[in-house]
Amino acid sequence: MADRIRLDRPVVVEGKYDKIRLQAIIDADILTTDGFGIFKAKEKAAMLRRIAEKNGIIVLTDSDGGGLVIRNYMNGILPKDKLIHLYVPAVKGKERRKTEASREGLLGVEGMDTETLKEVFLPFAAGAEPMPPRESITKADLYGDGLSGGAGSKAKRVALCKEAGLPLNLSADALLTALNLLYGKAEYKELLKKAVREPEGSYESEQ
Repeated sequence: MADRIRLDRPVVVEGKYDKIRLQAIIDADILTTDGFGIFKAKEKAAMLRRIAEKNGIIVLTDSDGGGLVIRNYMNGILPKDKLIHLYVPAVKGKERRKTEASREGLLGVEGMDTETLKEVFLPFAAGAEPMPPRESITKADLYGDGLSGGAGSKAKRVALCKEAGLPLNLSADALLTALNLLYGKAEYKELLKKAVREPEGSYESEQ
């Protein structure tokens, strides 16, 4: 996927199928609102706000009414000077995986053709400035630090998320994405040291 468009900030879309579609088009971290689920997910909203304040954030929702509602919500919770809205055109149609078209009969992000999606992102990519290089946190780091793939790993993730101010129910993959958006490896190691000092018994109910 060497021809993907490189972006210097994360992109927020509505759902997992939008994310899967964009992974073939752009080289960037892609986060989801889980549709209208973001309205009740206060911790996730807070995480998006922190990410936007640090790196800026791009929002790309469907062109229907639901997409507009989500955009308006993003406008309310994210800093305006760090928020970039990109848009897909209103195209009539139905995604292949669906048995029926949406209420408004429009294709969502997942249904857009490749060229249209590239046109959406190219103008922004052309003006993007590269982020300062920093050492990334890897899946191997999480595994080696007992945050994934082992006994008690969920409790340790909860402790780290609490220390880092992240949602407490993040999976290992979601945690990795959030950490790399907000911290470098050195900062992550410091947070981990502080987190493991807290008694694990406080998180037994999360295991």
